[in-house]
Amino acid sequence: MEEKEELLLKKLTAAKAVPGNEEEVRQLFVSYARPFADEVLYDGLGSVMAKSSGKPDEPAILIAGHMDEVGFMVTNITEQGFIKFQTLGGWWGQVMLAQQVEIKTSAGEIIHGVIGSKPPHVLSVEARKKPYDIADMFIDIGATSKNEAAKWGIKPGDMITPSIEYRRLNGSKYLLAKAWDNRIGTAISLRVLENLAKEGHPNTLYAGSNVQEEVGLRGARTSTHMVNPDIAFALDTGTAGDTPVMTQKEADSILGKGPQILIYDASMIPHRKLRDFVIGVAEELNIPFQYTVITGGGTDAGQQHLSRNGIPSLAITVATRYLHSHTSVIHEEDYLNTVRLVTEVVKRLNKEVVAELRSFD
Repeated sequence: MEEKEELLLKKLTAAKAVPGNEEEVRQLFVSYARPFADEVLYDGLGSVMAKSSGKPDEPAILIAGHMDEVGFMVTNITEQGFIKFQTLGGWWGQVMLAQQVEIKTSAGEIIHGVIGSKPPHVLSVEARKKPYDIADMFIDIGATSKNEAAKWGIKPGDMITPSIEYRRLNGSKYLLAKAWDNRIGTAISLRVLENLAKEGHPNTLYAGSNVQEEVGLRGARTSTHMVNPDIAFALDTGTAGDTPVMTQKEADSILGKGPQILIYDASMIPHRKLRDFVIGVAEELNIPFQYTVITGGGTDAGQQHLSRNGIPSLAITVATRYLHSHTSVIHEEDYLNTVRLVTEVVKRLNKEVVAELRSFD
């Protein structure tokens, strides 16, 4: 991977952006996209779309990741100076305890803290066997009182994100960071935009990133309605099944074996002809890929395909270990092959191909 490409990934994963507070990633997206876009558009919720025009009267193709990561929001400060919080996105309590976090105040200050709970010494044998209730957790920032925490600028509504640095694991191609879900989809969208701006393409491309995916695929609904594409793709993460704790049923994807073609999730059944077209491109170019199913979640394609009168849509994802935790892991080659696949797919989606894909005659 080129140094500038890895730098983009570092910047995107370091940025702080929970649902409804995506400004840091939006700024990065726009600064990277502007040299390759004819126009940058925003919907009313803050989703961003970079438009790259091809030939007149050719179809409009939308590719989009999402900017937000799972995180938290300050809801209250106790009299002793501890922070109570609301989860944003799907969290499992067992991956949260004793993890470090950062609170970003309205003034832009960063306050470091750790998620605390009762120590095992005071828990009964039965209590130790049960997951700790998220409602009982709190964040310790080292404040001695509510007034002291308030003087540091902390208020209800402030954003809280996991605290961890990007790291290449021991010189390998495995990349560890927070927020791969879904900064990797955002990175893919930007890289495809750059590739097609340099190589040329027949259609009008909207390369974007949506807000508030983690709380109900909300930005995808408004952004897709705004640009009204002929074809839409959600670029996201999917579960990896290549660790010892995954069952045979869950182990449908392996890191390093290529992008995932999502054939079913809880939010949609993908457009059959579009799915087969993408698979055909991958097979033609010998780009490795994997089929995957997500029964317990969805992607922005779940809203894309319901927009307007119905838009043929598909999710293409990157297998990720330890999703919705402070530390997730992807494989460099999966990222690069997803960029390659999406670039080649968009190049082939001319007027005749799209007309055939959208035809039911």
